[in-house]
Amino acid sequence: MGQQADTFRRLHEGPQILVLPNAWDAASAAMMEDAGAKAVATSSAAVAWAHGYADGDILPIPTLLAAIGEMARVLKIPLTADIEGGYSDDLAMVGETIRGVIGAGAVGINFEDGARSPDLHARKIETVRQAAAESGVPLFVNARIDVYLKGLAKDEAALDETLRRAELYRAAGADGIFVPGPTDETLLATLASKIALPLNVMGRGGMAPAAKLQTLGVRRLSSATAPFRVAYAALGRAVETYLADGDASALADAGKGAPELNARFG
Repeated sequence: MGQQADTFRRLHEGPQILVLPNAWDAASAAMMEDAGAKAVATSSAAVAWAHGYADGDILPIPTLLAAIGEMARVLKIPLTADIEGGYSDDLAMVGETIRGVIGAGAVGINFEDGARSPDLHARKIETVRQAAAESGVPLFVNARIDVYLKGLAKDEAALDETLRRAELYRAAGADGIFVPGPTDETLLATLASKIALPLNVMGRGGMAPAAKLQTLGVRRLSSATAPFRVAYAALGRAVETYLADGDASALADAGKGAPELNARFG
C-alpha cells in the first residue's frame, strides 16, 4: 500500500491535472480503471445510495469498509475514499474508522467539514494524521471545505473563510484542499493561487474542462455523483420502457457494449 500511496501523492504534483472518476462498487471501480483512470475515488453519496442509505454521515461504517475493500480488491491503481465527516465527532471513533479505511485498502480520503466547527475539523484531521502514521501508510488527506457548497458565507466573506479554513487544515496535517461549489474561473484561479496545498474542485454543470482548470492552477477534478447518475438514469429509462412494452430484445440491445465483468473478475 505504501507504493500506491506514494503514487497517489505524486499524481497531485503534476504535470497533468488529476482527473478522478467516483465509483460506488467493485464493478464501477473496475470499469473506471479499465477506461484509463490513473486513480479511482469513491463518492460517499453514490456508495450510500447503492446500499439504500441517504448521504450525510448515515452509512454504517461496516458497510463503508466492506465497499472500500471490494473496490480495492479489484483495482491495481490507487483508491481514495470519501468518508464524509468521519461518521462521528468523537476523535477516538474517527481514529478507529481511519484504521479501518486503511485496512480496507484506501490510500487517501476525502474528509469534509460541513457545517461543523472548523476547529473541531482541524482536530479531527490531526487524529486522522496520527492514525495513518500508526498504520504506516502515508494517507493523502483531502480536506473538503463546504463554505461555498453549503452557502455558509457569501462573496468576499466566503473567500476569506475558505482561505482561513484551508490554512487551518493545512496546519493540522491535510495534504490537499477540496472546495466544491465554485465554477467561476476567476475565483478558481484565486483559490488555487492563495491555497498552499493542491486544490481539488468538483465537476458540475458550467465547470471548465480539465485542461482549462489546469491552467488556472487546479490540481484535481472530481466527478462526484455524475457517473452514478449517468448509470442509473440509463437503467431507469431502459427498465421503464421494458415494463411498458415487454420488449426483451430492445432491453438486451440497450445493454450491448457492457464490459465482460465475469472475465474481468475471473
